[in-house]
Amino acid sequence: MRPKPPSPPIEPPPTRASFPEARRAGRRKILALGGDFSPGTLLSAYRRGIFPWPQSAALVPWCSPDPRAIFPLAPGGPPPHWSRSLRRTLRKHPFRVSVDEAFREVMQSCGDTREGGTWIVPEMVDGYERLHELGWAHSVEVWEGEALVGGIYGLAIGGLFAGESMFHRKTDASKIAFAELVGRLLAGGFVLFDVQVMNEHLESLGCVEIRRDRYLDRLAQALTITAAIPQ
Repeated sequence: MRPKPPSPPIEPPPTRASFPEARRAGRRKILALGGDFSPGTLLSAYRRGIFPWPQSAALVPWCSPDPRAIFPLAPGGPPPHWSRSLRRTLRKHPFRVSVDEAFREVMQSCGDTREGGTWIVPEMVDGYERLHELGWAHSVEVWEGEALVGGIYGLAIGGLFAGESMFHRKTDASKIAFAELVGRLLAGGFVLFDVQVMNEHLESLGCVEIRRDRYLDRLAQALTITAAIPQ
């Protein structure tokens, strides 16, 4: 059994990188180029509503898109309204679900299963794994026997969970990981689930778009909250 990441998380040394103010970005999605994947740099970016979208280890755009995609969490409210087919899958699926048992494998699998290349470069995997070891980055895994067949990973900072990517090798395995993560975020007191950029898959799961200024307001509030993902 691998050791679970520490809770509360450990603050890394501060970064030397300086990020611009996202509220002043206007129509720009890319706010900076370069930098590194050290834990301090990554946390500094996410706390400002900015995330990396590498083309390679040598070319790293740091982005804050407008609009921003989120999954609407409603702490204390009704449960998420999943589709009928997903509700049936969640009741009857044969898989085992875990948290933080295979972080690096989930992140690598998210890159390996993408057609046409991936932004999940090896240096990025190393940086996020260091964040995982410090207690900031987390994964949800879906298993069929001993085989990892789906998963999702991201960063938990205060009441924010910044979802990065998910994958599946069996039908609906990524949807199961997503829904299981949402349940744990609600149980753990999270108020903002950032999924960054909308696509058809995220829209089918109930994600919505909001303006960047509204996202940044909600981010500022989320960072004041103490939350933790139930293991």
